[in-house]
Formats: sequence, C-alpha cells, structure tokens
Amino acid sequence: MNIYVGNLSHDTTDSELQKAFEAFGRVLSVTIVKDKFSGQSRGFGFVGMPNNKEAQTAIDGLNGKDFMGRALNINEARPRPDHRGGGKRGGERGGGGRRRSW
Repeated sequence: MNIYVGNLSHDTTDSELQKAFEAFGRVLSVTIVKDKFSGQSRGFGFVGMPNNKEAQTAIDGLNGKDFMGRALNINEARPRPDHRGGGKRGGERGGGGRRRSW
C-alpha cells in the first residue's frame, strides 16, 4: 500500500520517517517530496508498505500523532489524476483559434 504522509517537519529525513513506520511492519520505500529548485522538503511524502494490514495499522497509529513537533496527516495515497489529455480522448488537444464560417 502506498501511504501519503502530510504535515511533515521540513527537517524530517527519509530514515527518520522509515523508522517511525517500521514500528508497524516492513517498509519498502520512503520518499519525502522536495522542491526541485531549492531541494527543501515540501512537507509531505510517501511510504510504501507491502502488507496492507500493517499499512492500515500504521495509518491508524500515526495519523494525528506528534512527529518532530508536527501532527501528522496520514492516509492511503490516491492515484494522481492524469492531466495530459485535458479531458479529451487519447490526449487530443483542442484548437484555440476561432472558427471560420464560409
């Protein structure tokens, strides 16, 4: 299960976050999202856990709890919406010009 972790302290490291989740089970991956220009944490990240029961226990156990001075906001990560097609089929792009009537 992929878990969203929000309201992280900007000083939180991947290893600190991994250690918090390992108390509930096996952790496959930890990613703290960083600003691509400054490299500073954006205050959220994702944790991957292979066992859904352990992942749910971690969500229940850590959501709202104080971690490095911040109350964590944790839930199952939702898939990111696909914005490439602009709502059209197959990634078609709509024309921006005006129509001519002949």
